[in-house]
Amino acid sequence: MDSLSGFVVFVKVAETRSFVAAGKALGVSASAVGKRVARLESRLAVRLFHRSTRSITLTAEGALFLERSRRILAEIEATEAELSQASQAPRGKLRVSLPQVSSMIVPLLSDFIGQYPQIELDLDFSDRMVDIVGEGFDVVLRAGEPSDSRLNARRLGDFRHVLVGSPAYFAEHGTPRHPRDLARHAGLHYRFLTTGKLQRWPLRRADNGADHEVPVSMVCNHLETRICFAMRGHGIACLPDFTITQQLERGELVTVLDEHLDHGGCLYLLWPSGRQMSPKLRVFIDFMEQRLFAPVPPTARMPTQEPHPTMDSRIPT
Repeated sequence: MDSLSGFVVFVKVAETRSFVAAGKALGVSASAVGKRVARLESRLAVRLFHRSTRSITLTAEGALFLERSRRILAEIEATEAELSQASQAPRGKLRVSLPQVSSMIVPLLSDFIGQYPQIELDLDFSDRMVDIVGEGFDVVLRAGEPSDSRLNARRLGDFRHVLVGSPAYFAEHGTPRHPRDLARHAGLHYRFLTTGKLQRWPLRRADNGADHEVPVSMVCNHLETRICFAMRGHGIACLPDFTITQQLERGELVTVLDEHLDHGGCLYLLWPSGRQMSPKLRVFIDFMEQRLFAPVPPTARMPTQEPHPTMDSRIPT
């Protein structure tokens, strides 16, 4: 602790450029400050200050030591604040931006506020790229590798896109065995808000390098609408697997062409860097990490069956 007080005295002298002013700020005499600095210099075997009758200035070694000392003291202060906050119940408003995958996230958020009733959630569901710092969000949930150096990130887990439809739809229209079979099916598509373009289904390209044709039966920018349409037998949708785990488990949706898909992604929580993490933010991040990708049964697959009479039997299976 004597060494730590030496850091404090040194930093105060460096900031005030005066033993007298530093002593007043610390509640000790100028003589005591001078002796503490002298002991510190003796222990380090370097001169930290150039002294004259009129001024005190840092040496090159002193400037380096000041930078390191400030960093050490800031880390100690942050640790003390963190430990102090840890004993308090998380509370206050937490502003969160989430993608439009509410069908599976909303129940988790409900569980979260049930566990932490003193936290007020302010939720914004949007697929646009928000300015986390500029718009004042505490934390955002987004897919893809983070690239903003102003942000901290916690990787929550990986997901993959799957093509799904209802068992009744496939019983009526046949099960696609190859991506080119999709040309005879109804596609439930997603349109990006920012570009207006349709999402490309992550099917491996045809031998000629072209994308496979997927007819458009319905287009929207809402996840739950596509899930609902697929469950009611209106066509095939391309969806993140973690958003439909329950529907797959219950057999309400089944996947097709799994072996022809080659794209997945990962979900991250992002929050502004350079800030002391508050208890409310810490518990939210830990909660989502533990719950969002909890183990689920294997994805349901469409059982193998004979080609539907309407399908071209010459298409290889």
